[in-house]
Amino acid sequence: MRSNEERESWLIDQITKSNFFHQKLHDWNLLKIAYELDTVNGEKFEWNLNKLDISLKSWNKVIHSGIKPVKVFCHPEVLKENPKRVIYYRMLAMVSQKSMSKVGLTINKYEEGRKNFDDDTSLKVSKHLNKIISILIESDEKVDEREFDLWRGMAAGSQAQGSWQNLKGRQIEVLIKEIIKLISKEIPGGEHEKLMLKDGRMLVMGSDPDIGIYEDNVIQVALEIKGGIDPAGVHERFGAALKSLRRAKQGNPKSITILIMQGISLTIKAREEINKSKEIEYFFTIENIIGDEYSKERLFDLMGI
Repeated sequence: MRSNEERESWLIDQITKSNFFHQKLHDWNLLKIAYELDTVNGEKFEWNLNKLDISLKSWNKVIHSGIKPVKVFCHPEVLKENPKRVIYYRMLAMVSQKSMSKVGLTINKYEEGRKNFDDDTSLKVSKHLNKIISILIESDEKVDEREFDLWRGMAAGSQAQGSWQNLKGRQIEVLIKEIIKLISKEIPGGEHEKLMLKDGRMLVMGSDPDIGIYEDNVIQVALEIKGGIDPAGVHERFGAALKSLRRAKQGNPKSITILIMQGISLTIKAREEINKSKEIEYFFTIENIIGDEYSKERLFDLMGI
């Protein structure tokens, strides 16, 4: 039997992961693109099945089911109108960005809207995805349009899981940053993420400390976030946070220093060190920030947000 504290930690892990996945859904504009394709008049395009690598059997299945071809098959002109649309068809084919790169069709910049398709690339990408989609459609006895949503959902989940694994151990940091982004203005450029707060202060993420708030280039608030539920590494994580907060105090003795750590990982010794540390003015557990509205409001009040 797991203790209440262990169950609470796993609940926090589930909440942060679900929030992360939900945010990715919006970051990738999956709904927006799907609704956009609903409005595309596919009849204006020439659908040369051989040229586009669409099998006649799959085409007939889609047409006879009353489904617009543009919602199933990728057309070069559709991609050239909006390069971001390629993510819809890639996920419909249930293939990853990495696997597309492996076959010589790197599409990351197109999905992000940082590059436009030319005639040659749009045709190559369309043919590749249509070939896979055709095979998938042929394997089903009947075409069910709702199944297409599940295909894309499976691909989106797989991609989000990959991103989540890359950020493992930093889940709470990611969640807090996403909350802050909603009430700030992003400043482009630079090595680290920078956000302009409403009062003119600059919030810098991903540096030392994890989150720093500056006014006239002088640090005002230093926030260290250390995830991980393994007690074996808690002292190492605490030591790294302490060094960062100590540097903040050296830069500005009046700066507010805050430490957030996973409560389940804290040993008795670690709690004693936190309580006696002069560098740590305020301490929160990750469980409190996620599960207790008062603690979350207190944190943002200290940050002046």
